[in-house]
Amino acid sequence: MDQFTYAERATDWRGNSNIADSIFKQMQKEEYPIPTWIVMSPGTGGTSATIGRFIRYQQYNTKLCVVDPENSVFFDYYHTRNHALTLECGSKIEGIGRPRVEPSFIPNVIDEMRVIPDAASIATIHWLETILGRKAGASTGTNLYGALLLASEMKQRGERGSIVTLLCDSGDRYLDTYYNREWLKNNIADLSPYLAKLETFQSSGILD
Repeated sequence: MDQFTYAERATDWRGNSNIADSIFKQMQKEEYPIPTWIVMSPGTGGTSATIGRFIRYQQYNTKLCVVDPENSVFFDYYHTRNHALTLECGSKIEGIGRPRVEPSFIPNVIDEMRVIPDAASIATIHWLETILGRKAGASTGTNLYGALLLASEMKQRGERGSIVTLLCDSGDRYLDTYYNREWLKNNIADLSPYLAKLETFQSSGILD
């Protein structure tokens, strides 16, 4: 199967055997079982399409925020609906972001999109390692940084609720890149402003 073309068709988003249904089932015993937000980053676009369709089909009061890395066309396409958009270079965040609009990306089921700087994504996985004691891939950092931004904004408005995102993959395969100081120096902007921001998020209590 051509995953980029048919990813959004590969899952029965109306049924009970898809990732969206699993999210809501796992949330049932939480204090806020219906998430305020689900945060997802686009690779093929199939996962965000499944989640967005499922939310609307089930009529949940949940919004879908899709977070795009730098050097990806999805954010611009979401705002312009121009299928012809392309970029000459691709994303540095492996597994997400595309230089062209993929057919599986369905903008109409997305409530909000944001661009997450690459340095923020990578700073987040270094910060996360200090909390979990394990490495994660940079797409996890993209998702989590987006979720933390939304959580901070909810707190500022005095809102309470739950936000769901995914930890995508292990960081062990990225020891020569995202966890390599020399590679980061040559390929990614300074992480320190985002590490400081993450510490602010943590100290503000939004993770409680």
